[in-house]
Amino acid sequence: MGRKASIVWLRQNLRLADNPALQAAAQRGGAVVPVFIWAPDEEGDWPPGAASRWWLHQSLGQLALECRAAGAELVLRRGESLSELRAVARETGAGAVFWNRRYEPAALARDTRLTEALVESGLEVESFNGALLHEPWSIKNKSGGPFQVFTPFWRACLAAEEPAEPLPAPRALPGPRPRVSSRPLAALELEPRPDWAAGMRSSWRPGSAGAAAELERFLRGGLMAYSQDRDRPGRIGTSRLSPHLHFGEIGPRQVWAAVRRFAQARGLAPAEWRSWQFLTELGWREFAHHLLFHFPRTPAAPLREEFAGFPWRSNEAWLKAWQKGRTGYPLVDAGLRELWATGWMHNRVRMVAASFLVKHLLLSWREGARWFWDTLVDADLANNTLGWQWTSGCGADAAPYFRVFNPVSQGEKFDPDGAYVRRWVPELARLPDEWLHRPWEAPPAALAVAGVELGRTYPAPVVSHHIARETALEAYQRFKTRKRAAP
Repeated sequence: MGRKASIVWLRQNLRLADNPALQAAAQRGGAVVPVFIWAPDEEGDWPPGAASRWWLHQSLGQLALECRAAGAELVLRRGESLSELRAVARETGAGAVFWNRRYEPAALARDTRLTEALVESGLEVESFNGALLHEPWSIKNKSGGPFQVFTPFWRACLAAEEPAEPLPAPRALPGPRPRVSSRPLAALELEPRPDWAAGMRSSWRPGSAGAAAELERFLRGGLMAYSQDRDRPGRIGTSRLSPHLHFGEIGPRQVWAAVRRFAQARGLAPAEWRSWQFLTELGWREFAHHLLFHFPRTPAAPLREEFAGFPWRSNEAWLKAWQKGRTGYPLVDAGLRELWATGWMHNRVRMVAASFLVKHLLLSWREGARWFWDTLVDADLANNTLGWQWTSGCGADAAPYFRVFNPVSQGEKFDPDGAYVRRWVPELARLPDEWLHRPWEAPPAALAVAGVELGRTYPAPVVSHHIARETALEAYQRFKTRKRAAP
């Protein structure tokens, strides 16, 4: 009698290669049953946003084709995870359930409960690391605790054991007989109605094949120029792998190994390529998950607890202007419009746009985090939390309160030819470079020639940079002084 079937519970690891849970099931023998369960209610306060759901639909469709080509059918279910896993186990006679770990607080708590319940049901249960270079608990500071500053954290990562070589995709995935009942992908209702995703469809190729193509494109033409081009939003100077990494269409070990092969082919020593800025950005992803695991309250509360009482403003009109890219600051508006159209925003512009919300407008970082969560295709709880708390000054390794990005000088420095602003704020396209990032200072004749009428064809600034900066500095200073004086 052959081995019992093994269920592979797929969550954010939507690939066949370098998938430890899938590899364990294939090596165990018997049928392999890949299962995805749509259970947004189990995500706590952070069920996937609209852009993430669109991406997930496309990614599951691609994964189903890959599974079928390998011999198995991707089983789609909707409902409570424990009951669905038990049902699939009954239908297939499965003896084991494998999955790759997640690190969000709600997912961790759910997985702990499910492990106990499934083991009580007589199933073998095992989880694996398929999402990170290093487990969050494996990297410790000198006191044995978690890091809260990036540089020593990444130094410790680089001193740790080299990431394991990526696992190959199983050659074959024998499916169970008879086939298991599965919902149609459309029944998960992930795609938007009405359909507003045309911009995302034209910008992205979800799935592991798309991830591999993006990585190859970056290695071939972007890696060596990354340090110079990564801050230029008008160029394709970044890897654009963030959504693929979030959904696990490619794993960080695969990215690390690809960079290593690239460097070794050019005769570079490890000390040279391991310090590359691109791998440091991969390190920030590790740091974000490290922080979320050790400080699970941070998606809703500042890591630096003294910021819990910061007097954020409430201004719905300003928030809407920011969300829709109507602040009157071209670089900020370009970023928010790129986000709305494509589900993604260039990282340099993310920092400027986020700083504008929390420093210029003094609106809470939570407002920005929620908006990004719903509109980003790479919305990731760990990275989203780290980024917003860093910007607002209340998180780990945070930007100091007196660091207020100037959206004009940032635009002139990183978008000097205006390619980015002209693409996403076309009503300003005919303005000369001199005035493009500060149209309110342009002479009336230049505005007239460019067809720009401030307040009508393009908004006047919602706030003055100089006044907003001083107001923010005063607010932060008063808050610090009040905290020091409190008994």
